[in-house]
Amino acid sequence: MLYILRELELENKIPILPVYVDSPMAISATDIFKKHVEEHDLEMVQLEKDGGNPLNTQRLQFARTVEESKDINDHRFPSIVISANGMATGGRILHHLMQRLPDERNSIVFVGFQAAGTRGRLLSEGARQIRIFGEDYPVRAEVHVIDSFSAHGDYSEILRWLSGFKRAPRRTFLVHGEPKAIEGMKDHILGTYKAWDVVIPTYRQTYEL
Repeated sequence: MLYILRELELENKIPILPVYVDSPMAISATDIFKKHVEEHDLEMVQLEKDGGNPLNTQRLQFARTVEESKDINDHRFPSIVISANGMATGGRILHHLMQRLPDERNSIVFVGFQAAGTRGRLLSEGARQIRIFGEDYPVRAEVHVIDSFSAHGDYSEILRWLSGFKRAPRRTFLVHGEPKAIEGMKDHILGTYKAWDVVIPTYRQTYEL
């Protein structure tokens, strides 16, 4: 998100606003990513050679402490807050939602998968009221979903990874995904590797390995 926001600023497609990264895990991951430049792709390397920092917007701030996180909610000027949404089930994102959902001037943008039954899914599907810490909050802010930022591999990427197997696994378990998607993944695998034993375990089903 920082990379995209920096590009939008350079192209004058968005105004220069304070950008707060408020997620301890995201901040740690960003620090690691910046440190290991040997893992950067060619586009990142070229930007760095040109003297730029591809992950720095012009007014970037990291909220590393709880106090710095709370301070964000005291500000009353336009800004962008990046907080790991965790499907809005816990963490600092909840405090930002409590502050911003009732205000129609705000936009909430989900850029990661939201599992069924979570606050994130309810919001992304148009819920007009959300309960947080036992209190109901009206949803007046605009809610947007951008699926293209998902870090999960799609079926073609998974099939490409499976192509590296020299021989078929004794059994292949599919355990991650919603029912319709996981059934589709099984069909894709069997369509490519017809002799494979592909299993979708049911809840509490056990196997001896």
